[in-house]
Amino acid sequence: MPLGALRPSPLVEQATQHLREQITRGEWPVGTRLPGENALAKTLGVGRSTVREALRALAGAGLVQARQGSGVFVIATEPAEDWPARLRRAAITDVYEVRMMVETQAARLAAGRRTEEDLAAMESALRARADAAAGDDASFVDADIALHAAVVAAAGNPVLTDLFAEFTPALRERLIDLVELAGLREHDRNPGHGSHAALVTAIREGDGEAASGILQAELEQTLTHLHSDRS
Repeated sequence: MPLGALRPSPLVEQATQHLREQITRGEWPVGTRLPGENALAKTLGVGRSTVREALRALAGAGLVQARQGSGVFVIATEPAEDWPARLRRAAITDVYEVRMMVETQAARLAAGRRTEEDLAAMESALRARADAAAGDDASFVDADIALHAAVVAAAGNPVLTDLFAEFTPALRERLIDLVELAGLREHDRNPGHGSHAALVTAIREGDGEAASGILQAELEQTLTHLHSDRS
């Protein structure tokens, strides 16, 4: 099936989509060497730079691979599953274990890097968590996550911040279910307030070991509940 010329814009997106369709339909099976940039550019009616960007996008999706001196080859007919999709599919306990490793290190870094603005944000989030105790479970979980996000942000590492943000959608719904089903707020509407306040204090005082240890203990307790809920 001929690829057909493309409309003027957006050229890269159109080129990527056309090439992706050829691959996913099996017209270029795994192991096939794609036509050269000049041939693809002529067929698609675009410049070589557009083809080059489209091939990079396909490589990022795990469909093709450039081999120096040999060309570009098809290595899969289905796009690689993206990170958010993998998190949604993963067991909540697996996600939580990784979250625990990320956050304990973030707390350690935060103790040494926090600014006055970071401290103000954490203290505000701690108060908001206490205020949310009067509300429903979803509001309380959201406030709890916001406090943890403030701690991660205080680490001053944008990669850690982005990684935590990726975890949040996968964690939120499951944590709300856990709070409701396990009745974690039946006797204490603000569970963990003391440990969270101690965490903020440790970060304020620059005690990375204490901050990491407090958070480790807090998250391990929740992980124990998650394991029990699955059994």
